[in-house]
Amino acid sequence: MKVCYDKLWKLLIDKKMKKTDLIREAKISSNVLAKMGKEESVSLESIGKICSLFGCNVDDILEFQSPENNLDKG
Repeated sequence: MKVCYDKLWKLLIDKKMKKTDLIREAKISSNVLAKMGKEESVSLESIGKICSLFGCNVDDILEFQSPENNLDKG
């Protein structure tokens, strides 16, 4: 399942923060940020740190996207 972090990227823009600011202030690693950039899942601990920084809920920074069902029925 794909994880979309578009809400987080928008939040960073709204807060006038760079991704390096997020790494420093949320105390997450650059590897976590790289995974997020590739729409991969990261640990719940990392998500919790980001939510704590912004005072928000998980659904304010990410959403799950199910893979499209491309089965050939012909």
